[in-house]
Amino acid sequence: QVQLVESGGGLVQAGGSLRLSCAASGRTFSSYAMGWFRQAPGKEREFVAAISRSGENTYYADSVKGRFTISRDKAKNTVDLQMNSLKPEDTAVYYCAAVSSVSSVYVTTARGEYDYWGQGTQVTVSS
Repeated sequence: QVQLVESGGGLVQAGGSLRLSCAASGRTFSSYAMGWFRQAPGKEREFVAAISRSGENTYYADSVKGRFTISRDKAKNTVDLQMNSLKPEDTAVYYCAAVSSVSSVYVTTARGEYDYWGQGTQVTVSS
């Protein structure tokens, strides 16, 4: 089992940057592919970015491609989401998620495939 705790959210002006971090507990962090999702008020939780166990493969939603970067630090058991050129429509609660994976290059955008979730961190982008 793995526990996930997000941090780094806050209020930023449009065009600014934030870096979210997800700290994972447990010694099996390297067994999980990781993802970031977000949920805006009144909307469904949507995929943002994912990274494979090895870190070799990453995948992004079209809405954030070129602006957001996902990365993982195996030594620190963390997964980060660097968010640049933020827009008001990026405002949401951001969640970190983990999915157990045999393959070192597997990534998934499917919310239902993720086994573990963090509690979320609020990101607000003002215009």
